[in-house]
Amino acid sequence: MSRRLVNITLDNLGDLPHRCRGCVFWELDPVSGERAASTGDAALEKEAWTSSTLLEWGSCGKIVYVDGVPAGFVMYAPPLYVPRSVAFPTSPVSADAVLLMTAHILPEFAGGGLGRMLVQGVAKDLTRRAVKAIEAFGDLKGEEGGCMVPADYLLSVGFKTVRPHHRYPRLRLELKSALSWREDVEVALERLLGSMTPEGALRPV
Repeated sequence: MSRRLVNITLDNLGDLPHRCRGCVFWELDPVSGERAASTGDAALEKEAWTSSTLLEWGSCGKIVYVDGVPAGFVMYAPPLYVPRSVAFPTSPVSADAVLLMTAHILPEFAGGGLGRMLVQGVAKDLTRRAVKAIEAFGDLKGEEGGCMVPADYLLSVGFKTVRPHHRYPRLRLELKSALSWREDVEVALERLLGSMTPEGALRPV
């Protein structure tokens, strides 16, 4: 079984699950998001957001392929690029952190370590770019089909709660601790994949 982790680009954006491809929950503010959904422009808006973020900031997502089949993805960006980030009771995201917006593993690929592989890929990318931490708004209910990552999953891959909340806690992963084993990504991944694999917590979209 071959696994391949690649950056999200305009060329492979279509490999996201259908519902996620046309979802702009994070990319637009609530009012603009509802307008885009009602006019059928959500997919175009997501493409425009991805294009501008890639040009202005750089890589903002990763897709993992298993034997050439897209099996999961993650998206991330500085909070300045994520209008929805200010809408949570535990906002704002820390100034030295990048926001992990959403992550998803297709149900048929759950339990194989792919979720950790995605988070580790993000950590490697951001460390090279001198980012100190990753933060995320977790969902304590973890509702199926949602656009947020369950808080339990974030805790299981090393995030710590920095702002508690009964529904949407804000969690943080210090990149120094996330990458303290070795520089060699294969060794790091081997360690991750050899431990718990709680990707089942990532709900189907």
